[in-house]
Amino acid sequence: MAETLRAAIARAAAAFAEFSDTGRLDAELLAAHALGVSRDALLLGRLDDAVPAGFAALVARRLAHEPVAYIVGRRDFWTVSLAVGPGVLVPRADSETLIEAAVEHFAGTAGPRSVLDLGTGSGALLLAALDQWPRARGVGVDASPAAVAIAAGNAAILGMAARAEIRPGGWEGDGRAHDLVLCNPPYVEAGAALPREVAGHEPASALFAGADGLDDYRRLAPLIGAQIAPGGVACIEIGSAQAESAGALFRAAGLRVALRPDLAGRPRCLVVTTA
Repeated sequence: MAETLRAAIARAAAAFAEFSDTGRLDAELLAAHALGVSRDALLLGRLDDAVPAGFAALVARRLAHEPVAYIVGRRDFWTVSLAVGPGVLVPRADSETLIEAAVEHFAGTAGPRSVLDLGTGSGALLLAALDQWPRARGVGVDASPAAVAIAAGNAAILGMAARAEIRPGGWEGDGRAHDLVLCNPPYVEAGAALPREVAGHEPASALFAGADGLDDYRRLAPLIGAQIAPGGVACIEIGSAQAESAGALFRAAGLRVALRPDLAGRPRCLVVTTA
């Protein structure tokens, strides 16, 4: 009797568990991708199907520690689903902390009218913010041509191309002040040990920031104040051990800094406002 997809998923999940905390989920997402259906559809009625021809190749890629998001070409973030691939970081749930901080800042108001995403990557933060506030318009800048192309494609797929300008650029932004500034800069120390799927596949330029991981905060801190409109806020991602060291750089630039933890209670977001 031919192996069922249910059995193949269980076998793949056990192999993935050697290096992934989400082995079962990984296997289910790959199986759904091989079938061309959603994970929900897989779980609700396709587990007893025959194993699709492409599943083994997808499993082999995952066993080589390629990120699942690169294999299936998509990752959900906040309320949007994004195309991702080599050249941009895989959006992570921890980064949703920045959107949560922005929602809290603008609670009881109409929300931001303009959004700036510095180092936009896949466009995850910008497009999540524009989905959260449908009247807002935004700009995403990135120094990487690959990221600019991917983010622009995501804006188009999500029907936001008229509201989201994606352009090349750096920490200086677009020369204007915005109600909401979002930024997930590189913050990993050079030489830090990372999982193989990160170190071997995701772009180093979006990960590493000098010997102490603070190089890009040093560049950003003197520039960010001029990019925050009156009453606005900048939400900036940090590593879990960088609350004091990164925060001090923005305070030294004359800015007010608060901290928002992620769902695990780890420091994750500097909430920066002008004095």
